[in-house]
Amino acid sequence: MDRLAEILPRLRSNATFKYTFCVVAFLLALAIRLAIDSYLPPGFPFLTFFPAVILSTLIAGLWPGIMCAAISGLAALYFFISPFYSFEIDYGAAIAMVFYFFVVGIDITLIHLITKSLEQLRQERNRSADLSRRTEIMFSELQHRVSNNLQTVAGLLLLQETDIDDPKARQALQEARNRITLLGKLHRKLHDPNVASVDFGAFLEELSRDVIQAAGVKGVDCAVDTSGIDIAPRQFIPLALIVTELVSNSLEHGFADGRRGTVRIICRNDTSTGEVALTVEDDGQGLPPDFDLQTTKSLGLYIAKSLAQQIGGRLNMTGGQGTCCTLRFPASA
Repeated sequence: MDRLAEILPRLRSNATFKYTFCVVAFLLALAIRLAIDSYLPPGFPFLTFFPAVILSTLIAGLWPGIMCAAISGLAALYFFISPFYSFEIDYGAAIAMVFYFFVVGIDITLIHLITKSLEQLRQERNRSADLSRRTEIMFSELQHRVSNNLQTVAGLLLLQETDIDDPKARQALQEARNRITLLGKLHRKLHDPNVASVDFGAFLEELSRDVIQAAGVKGVDCAVDTSGIDIAPRQFIPLALIVTELVSNSLEHGFADGRRGTVRIICRNDTSTGEVALTVEDDGQGLPPDFDLQTTKSLGLYIAKSLAQQIGGRLNMTGGQGTCCTLRFPASA
């Protein structure tokens, strides 16, 4: 039906084709009816003309269909309705002709309405496709501009850093710049129209490498295990920012003395609670004895806690042989 809706407008745009098709359909119907006349009992004068009218209306359009119906009716009256070879109409012929034009009138009306509906459907689909393309282009351009603006802000912070002498202020600007730069990269990657989907495991591996590289820490590896996990795309950015803060915290505090080690990122479905458990753990020097996640003044951990609440999750941290941070959040947040 879709293919027919595409072909019919092209066929009907050629007037020569339309009326030639109508005449050919009539002549073919007449030839067949004459050929089988001796094999038919009386009472079937319009047998082969109905298909000719239907095809003419369907392929050629309304007016060629009406023309085919008219000349077919006259041919049937002349050749196959008594008195033969005459256009004289008696009572029986009048009844037959009324029946014929009633049937072909219904056929032509129905086919015309159907083809009009197909044409409207084709036009609506073309408009929808055009609107979809424009929306996609506008969305892509918007995401591109957002990413560029974030990079511009990060560049301005970098310029501001060079004029700051206070080490703590420079570190704060550097951390802010790193966060904005990371957010720009995430935005560009997740909203790339050429990427149908993003693998969460590969996404975290690339993210962790970027964080370790930005921190300038040597001798620390990162292992990621997210097998069998499916994360909704809308959760990627808050989860990425949480992981970034947790990995950065491990690098800053767990390996501050230059020791080597590994940061592990594990993401699993917890079937008992219907939640997803995302764990970031390291084998660094662990948490201070008096550490309390709820009262810590660390900006990074405050950001992580706020993002966890945003997706309906809970963040916990435990010490010991290293540090273990666990985020639990609904699978369909």
